Amino acid sequence: MTCTNNRLASFFDVFRVFLKLGLTSFGGPIAHLGYFQNEFVLRRKWLDGQAFADLVALCQFLPGPASSQVGFALGLSRGSFLGGCAAWLGFTLPSALAMIAFAHFSGSIEGTISTGIIHGLKIVAVAVVAQAVWGMARTLCPDRQRSTIALLALFIVIGASGATRQIAAIALGGVAGLAFCRSEPSASVGRLSPSLSRRTGVLACVAFFLLLAGLPVLAAFSQNHALALMDAFYRSGALVFGGGHVVLPLLQVEVVQTGWMDNNAFLAGYGAAQAMPGPLFTFAAYLGAVMKAQPNGLPGAMICLAALFLPGLLLLIGMLPFWDDFRRLATAQAAMRGVNAAVVGLLGAALYTPLWTSTIHQASDFSLALTGFVLLTVWKVPPWVIVIGSAGGAVLLAML
Repeated sequence: MTCTNNRLASFFDVFRVFLKLGLTSFGGPIAHLGYFQNEFVLRRKWLDGQAFADLVALCQFLPGPASSQVGFALGLSRGSFLGGCAAWLGFTLPSALAMIAFAHFSGSIEGTISTGIIHGLKIVAVAVVAQAVWGMARTLCPDRQRSTIALLALFIVIGASGATRQIAAIALGGVAGLAFCRSEPSASVGRLSPSLSRRTGVLACVAFFLLLAGLPVLAAFSQNHALALMDAFYRSGALVFGGGHVVLPLLQVEVVQTGWMDNNAFLAGYGAAQAMPGPLFTFAAYLGAVMKAQPNGLPGAMICLAALFLPGLLLLIGMLPFWDDFRRLATAQAAMRGVNAAVVGLLGAALYTPLWTSTIHQASDFSLALTGFVLLTVWKVPPWVIVIGSAGGAVLLAML
């Protein structure tokens, strides 16, 4: 009984922490990593900066929503599998429920106040990502070699086109780390996932591939719309690299070109998803709720949401049991130094575009973003306070 009570207590502790983040983490996956670093590395010290950077690098390599995968792994490290589920639920539930509500009570976002709030939330994302770049650069790019790798990764992401540019930047960072970052002594690393066995990891990988191959067959033979939904969203989640925005064209093909919904409804939901905290993948809940054919509504939302997230989480569970041993190897640590430096470059590129270029249009925008950055880095103000302050400030500026 005591063991069960401890597990339940751990579940609710992890859920409470991630629920707060799910309610306040605006700005997309890169911004979410900034929130996570502030909450779990700096404030709660659940893990050190190096372990967090290694975890981020792993999730960047895998398909699926990187920030949700990082959150799931953090939950695993605190409360085993139940902790991972608590982290995913807490981080995902607020925006998923908001998107389901929007599906039922949809309306266009108009007016000065609404526009100002959305703009303020974008400014928050600029401040949070700037804080993440600043903190991670000091830790992960302490020398000329890694600073150069970060800069080259930034150039690749900004200068190239296509969804694979992030993967290319990380891969080149790993190669550069092997070539130029071997001089440091091997670092001691802790365990990220003590509760997962290798057998569990293998079973998760097998389940990933069985579902990827089996769902299309089942959907074709059964002519069941629920299975067709699971197939379409699982396949999209399994094949997307680069985050929520990259999954947009895949989902558009699956739900619009098949006639399951019209394009105007699709784009309206995607626009609303930009104003929500938490993972952009919760757009799937909206799509499932507004489907023309049943299951739609709440059952459709739950099917689509689970199917889109599941492949990325299965692959993460499959890789984590092997990740700790892998990153202890001297060659792996050299590669990871380069990969972590490349991740800093990715953060810097995201800070410039799309965040800065789509948000900072005038001096007042810059002033709000700079104020948020100083409050986060110098005064250590909680991010949710910055969310409220920036949204309110943007509304006041819009009304003047």
